[in-house]
Amino acid sequence: MTYPPLTLLLAAPRGFCAGVERAVQIVERALERYDRPVYVRHEIVHNRFVVESLEAKGAIFVDELDEVPAGAPVVFSAHGVPKSVPVDANKRNLISLDATCPLVSKVHREAERHFGAGRHIILIGHAGHPEVIGTMGQLPAGAVTLVQSAGDAEELNLPEAPSLAYITQTTLAVDEAAEIIAVLQRRFPQIRGPRREDICYATTNRQQAVKAIAPDCDAMLIVGAPNSSNSMRLVEVAKMSGCDKAWLVRRAADIEWGWLDGVRRLGLTAGASAPEVLVQEVIAACRERFAVTVEELAVTEESVHFKLPRALTA
Repeated sequence: MTYPPLTLLLAAPRGFCAGVERAVQIVERALERYDRPVYVRHEIVHNRFVVESLEAKGAIFVDELDEVPAGAPVVFSAHGVPKSVPVDANKRNLISLDATCPLVSKVHREAERHFGAGRHIILIGHAGHPEVIGTMGQLPAGAVTLVQSAGDAEELNLPEAPSLAYITQTTLAVDEAAEIIAVLQRRFPQIRGPRREDICYATTNRQQAVKAIAPDCDAMLIVGAPNSSNSMRLVEVAKMSGCDKAWLVRRAADIEWGWLDGVRRLGLTAGASAPEVLVQEVIAACRERFAVTVEELAVTEESVHFKLPRALTA
């Protein structure tokens, strides 16, 4: 049987970032240190494959701390948590392990610094996202105003015109965030920004890689979860960069093969919380239907590594 030709353009970097690798390792090390079960508050990262893999090893995922038995080990997700969560964990004598990405923790520290300097904080992000909930939860109610779009920034009404600062969710679309920041800087020329950009290196690199291959693709598949902000942004970036046919898939089984009718150059990448094994699964599924040639385009190499908590390494 003769298969139609298909060139797969792999974007690089793709998949797991250092913060996700660290979070997963924290759960795995906790299972080794404390034995099963280890409880995890919320999804450790936004990927069901990762969550189910950890469940199979003995992790139990819960929505709230009151589901965790007193004295048990509990891991806080990579997205960060409000300050009230570790306080509650301590009251219940839980063994708490913080898997918050260090780059999210950086944003938390910025928020505290600005608040301590008497500034009202504008957070650019998506309502309801765990990272946004965690960041706003670092400060008293009313200290942070959430802005989700350039339109929100245009309509923002701060009648007392306090000293202002902005921070951002780490997984935003770089171009969209820049548009919102430009509006804020025009409307509030004295507004303070972060010393270093809040959008994380992995989000930026994966978006740049998509921008690099999208113009040469007939279609693109992004491996990731629908509740993963950075994965959803990759779909948007692909479409804005010249590839109108871009779809998010959790894994190979989600592919509607009719999407690829007439496609000869298919882009492929993965969000920062999607493991490489799922990318390889998609490649294998394509080989069952096409004569596949794989090309990889790397826009940069990543060498970032984050240390594990001392409690797991001592």
